[in-house]
Amino acid sequence: MVFKDRKEAGELLAKAIKERLNGDLKEPVVVAIPRGGVVVAEPIAKALKAPIDLVIPRKIGAPFNPEFAVAAITEEGTVFLNPNLSPELMLRLGITEDYLKEQALKELQEIRRRKEKYLSGLGKIEKEGRDVILVDDGIATGLTVKAAIASLRKENPRRIILAVPVMPRDKVREFEGIVDELIVLYAPVDFSAVGQFYYDFSQTTDEEVIEILKENRGEIQS
Repeated sequence: MVFKDRKEAGELLAKAIKERLNGDLKEPVVVAIPRGGVVVAEPIAKALKAPIDLVIPRKIGAPFNPEFAVAAITEEGTVFLNPNLSPELMLRLGITEDYLKEQALKELQEIRRRKEKYLSGLGKIEKEGRDVILVDDGIATGLTVKAAIASLRKENPRRIILAVPVMPRDKVREFEGIVDELIVLYAPVDFSAVGQFYYDFSQTTDEEVIEILKENRGEIQS
């Protein structure tokens, strides 16, 4: 299964969510992980007539290989280490405690920058007692999504429903155990990167994120 783009993936997810949960959603809030997750979230929010909010975890990459996730950090500063990293591998990759602290501070600054830029003039949406639908464009290691879930749990939602187009088959049971509902469209055994399951996986811009959020909040308020 290959999606045309993030918008199509979001439309298919919206249909799956409505089929499974539409009769049992309490004041839903769609919470997206920027940037690509916001594009996936837009059709879901439209279908559910729900507002979009953001949660902004950040990946910490390995020295000399930033695409390899060694950890993720929540908005509040909690660091989740990649459980697959043995002490020997960390030593070989040059991952020290000082490196992790330095990168964590750098990513916290980026989280603050993104929050200020994306949510300028838009208030935070209350989530206590409401159903939160957490959306991203896919899961690979799952570290940033785990960080997002940890942040959202602190806001006391009624349920966290994780909705993603694609994730590795061997991650499904793990995530079923840490959210209240998991909705995934495709969970292949052979998985190397999220982008392999999209014809168009071009980078989402800050401007696209801001436009989607403003349009969504305008529609909800009108």
